[in-house]
Amino acid sequence: MGVVAAATYGLNPLFALPLYANGMDANSTLLFRYLTGLPIVAIIAWLSGDGLSIKRHEILPLAAVGMLMGYSSLALFESYNCMEASIASTMLFVYPLMVAVIMSIFFREKFTWITGTCLLIASLGLIMLYNGKPGATLNPTGVMWVMTSALSYALVLIAINRSQLASIPSNRLTFYLLMFGVVIFAGRSAWTMEITLPSDNILWLNIFALGLLPTAVSLICTAISIHNIGSTPTALLGVFEPVTAVLCGVIVFGEHLTTRDTGGLILIMISVMMVIAGGMRRPSATNG
Repeated sequence: MGVVAAATYGLNPLFALPLYANGMDANSTLLFRYLTGLPIVAIIAWLSGDGLSIKRHEILPLAAVGMLMGYSSLALFESYNCMEASIASTMLFVYPLMVAVIMSIFFREKFTWITGTCLLIASLGLIMLYNGKPGATLNPTGVMWVMTSALSYALVLIAINRSQLASIPSNRLTFYLLMFGVVIFAGRSAWTMEITLPSDNILWLNIFALGLLPTAVSLICTAISIHNIGSTPTALLGVFEPVTAVLCGVIVFGEHLTTRDTGGLILIMISVMMVIAGGMRRPSATNG
């Protein structure tokens, strides 16, 4: 589930960039993305028998984490306007380190040599995968957006594991996180009095794909993964996000897979196998 969550989340640029190219802004794209994801998750919750009922004391943490997740999405999508999506996707992978550090400092989760080695190997693999345009530089505003997105997402992963949200079924949890996340985009649209719509049916299909794959599927799988193996291993499996971007470039856009790319993919696969086979599995979400 952690691998599926990361891989589908990595499809964000594939569906979002064509919307940007046709005049949609980040906030409008995310508003329609979350609104599309809501009924999809509701249907999944109904079919699975989870239902959507919640307790009164769960409303506040759901609202807080949902809006935090909404901000994380907004910050990432804003970064696409400031730098190449490949750079943003690569930089976003700092969030597993943030998760590991926060869990170690505040929740006394042991920072094992396996965790450190996985982070190192995965980072080397990402460096090999990254191929920016000649002369490309890091935009300070874009870096700020990506770093705040990474920190927000790290806090969301931890909250799902180490708060009252840990006991909420994954489908129900995802529905309310999306519902409260919409508040961020709706509020911003109301403040700016600006909203853009997809201009044709193909772009509406992009919106639907955003709502289905990097939203409904990714968030549900993320919650399931966290509930079963904990925040840190789930975050480490997020390395499949930039891997997905590379594979999309090869399969969809006909880009050439170089020897360096292949070496980066191999290193990333090694780090993932270490996560899976390194004894990091937890009995339940409540103990991390």
